[in-house]
Amino acid sequence: MKINSKQIIFTLLLLPLWGAVGLAQDLEDYLQIAAENSPKLQSAYTQFEAALQQSPQVSSLPDPTLTVSAFGRMVETRLGAQEARFSLMQMFPWFGTLKTKKEAADLLAEARFQEYLAMRADLFFEIKKAYAQLFAIENTIALKEENLDILDSYRELSLSKFRSGSSKMVNVVRVDIKRDEALTEIELEKEQLESLKKQFNLLLNRDRQADVAIQDTLIFNPEIQNEIINPEEAFKMHPELAKFDREREAYESRTETAQKSGLPNFGIGVDYSIISKRTDANPPMNGQDAIMPMFSVSLPIFRKKYKAAEREAELMQEAAIHNKEARENQLLSEFEQTIYDLNKADKLLKLYKRQIESSNQANRLLVSAFSNNDGDFEEVLQMNQDILMLKTQQIEALKTGFTAQAKMDYLFDEGTIN
Repeated sequence: MKINSKQIIFTLLLLPLWGAVGLAQDLEDYLQIAAENSPKLQSAYTQFEAALQQSPQVSSLPDPTLTVSAFGRMVETRLGAQEARFSLMQMFPWFGTLKTKKEAADLLAEARFQEYLAMRADLFFEIKKAYAQLFAIENTIALKEENLDILDSYRELSLSKFRSGSSKMVNVVRVDIKRDEALTEIELEKEQLESLKKQFNLLLNRDRQADVAIQDTLIFNPEIQNEIINPEEAFKMHPELAKFDREREAYESRTETAQKSGLPNFGIGVDYSIISKRTDANPPMNGQDAIMPMFSVSLPIFRKKYKAAEREAELMQEAAIHNKEARENQLLSEFEQTIYDLNKADKLLKLYKRQIESSNQANRLLVSAFSNNDGDFEEVLQMNQDILMLKTQQIEALKTGFTAQAKMDYLFDEGTIN
């Protein structure tokens, strides 16, 4: 992921459990593990390697034909009896046929490689998306655990005020209700976190119980849209679209192959006959073996199969063009949604930052007023709950922005390991 001077790094400093280790290294490690371990990727790459084996198959000449004839009863000729006959024939397709077959096979193999790259980019997006979800839940748990300490301080304050006769016992009960609710939410979210970690490990195709380290912040660049002037042009290098281009080019070569297949094939060979000497006479060249060059040509008079092969290749070209157009429209739609998500996350994070600062100030005033017997404890609890909600939404906005950045990496194929 490339970071420039305009990039915004959103760090939720209110969470005390965060460390100073950067995100990129660990996430890149997870992507590398997935690239090496994923059976889906291994299958796609194996299919590419298998496709490479088509080229030497289709670009080779047909095997020569050797015919051996032995006569049960020798055929008499003027020069002697013909004992055996050997014929060797090599057929040659029309000029350029093997070349077009090789081009088509190579292009289809490249299409399989582009399919592998697209699958890898999609897997990387899913890993980043899952990683962002883990980040959000883990930090939400930390936030709520920190809020438990705040609720404990409120309980002590309300209990102290009750003992002094300046507050009601109901305020202590209200705090206990909030604490019990928070404890249940934390327990459920911890269970969800463990489940998501196992799912994340399965994405990496490793032991489900393996430890998953979640770093202290997520990074995304809301200004990236300003760097993309023409998304249609940028999408030309996307592996999914490149795959359809290679398929179209391959079927163009197959069209030419079908045309050339409808032309004659040529054969060149030699015929060798073993002749025994005559004993009843001695003519010139008595018993000399016979060597006869041969030439053959196929007659492609049944045209339906050639026309059908040519039409099939033309239709497959059209299908590749339509598939590319449909996928390009889908990518553009995803791009527009991603731009919206980036802008939304950027604006919400700025809003939540302002609101949290103002809410913290209001909360301090409410606590101070309650301590001085000039405030409502219910307002204190409600403001604390509002601050908790804002911080939780702040984490969700950060997750949304990072996921949108991961989607942008996928759309423009920047999420690969170098």
